[in-house]
Amino acid sequence: MDFNITSDFVSGFWNMYVIVLVGVSILFCGWFLWIQGSVKYTPGDVTGHKWDETLEEYSNPLPNWWRWMYYITVLFAVVYLALYPGFGNMAGSFGWTMRGQYDAEMKAAEAQYGPKFSQFLKQDVMTVAKNQEAKEMGQRLFQTYCAQCHGGDAGGQPGFPNLKDGDWLWGGSPEKIKETITGGRMGIMTPKGVKPDMDAEQVKDVVHYARSLSGLTSDPVRAQRGGELFPQACAACHQADGKGLQAAGYPNLTDKVWLHGSSEAKQIEIVTKGMTNQMPAFGAFLGEAKIHLLTAYVWGLGGGVQPAAAAPAAAEAPAAAEAPAAEAAPAVEQK
Repeated sequence: MDFNITSDFVSGFWNMYVIVLVGVSILFCGWFLWIQGSVKYTPGDVTGHKWDETLEEYSNPLPNWWRWMYYITVLFAVVYLALYPGFGNMAGSFGWTMRGQYDAEMKAAEAQYGPKFSQFLKQDVMTVAKNQEAKEMGQRLFQTYCAQCHGGDAGGQPGFPNLKDGDWLWGGSPEKIKETITGGRMGIMTPKGVKPDMDAEQVKDVVHYARSLSGLTSDPVRAQRGGELFPQACAACHQADGKGLQAAGYPNLTDKVWLHGSSEAKQIEIVTKGMTNQMPAFGAFLGEAKIHLLTAYVWGLGGGVQPAAAAPAAAEAPAAAEAPAAEAAPAVEQK
């Protein structure tokens, strides 16, 4: 344990506590070994302990090889504490710290891999996403920093979004993905199941209305009553049509994606008690180059949205402008 940082101790008492505890332990071991060597033993003496009628314990001295091995152990402890931290907040003559070793390893890694990261940083996200080497590097970063929440295959799990589909809470363009990884996100669903908002029955009505919007099983009578409550209770965030507000991270309630589950009981619980989700920020920890690689990897998983600059090109195509509305491809709702 690295004890050379004074902030490890909340007061001077704990510093002295460690010093006394370690010092007494070493002195006791040395004293115990010394008295073992100074006691006179008579060959054949027994301790007086007897088992199974005839089984007795002889009172013989410790073997010298064992005592000297223990002396070497005690000496090693003294030398170690003189060189490395461990004796209170004394740094040791080497001045070694876990932080110092970590920084040295990170500096060596940066010297080795930094140029490769910088090479990809100069390219746009779409280009990096098509590069096999960059994809493999991004995958390793993802497995290290992202898979714990989003799964090894990026398919998500209850409470953690699937990164392979076209459903994005704050947007799936390269810029938005990079913004999310860099600064993190905080999603808050305010509790509605407490007066003066709604009582339990009204919460259930609103839930059934939301379920009807996405084609889930619902009670028509409750859904009708919930539809009357929805504009006042929920539309400020989820909008009047229930399609949410992507720029603020408010979910679309009309699609088939339910981050925390689509059961009636779960939805009632969320509306009643609210929900808080946080995506941690990785910008300061990973740095711009690694964030760029991660962005390209996530964007390239299949659910990423084309950057805004690419949209006008599609809009300029005459065929698209003249196509009947009924034949146009449906837009993907983002969450």
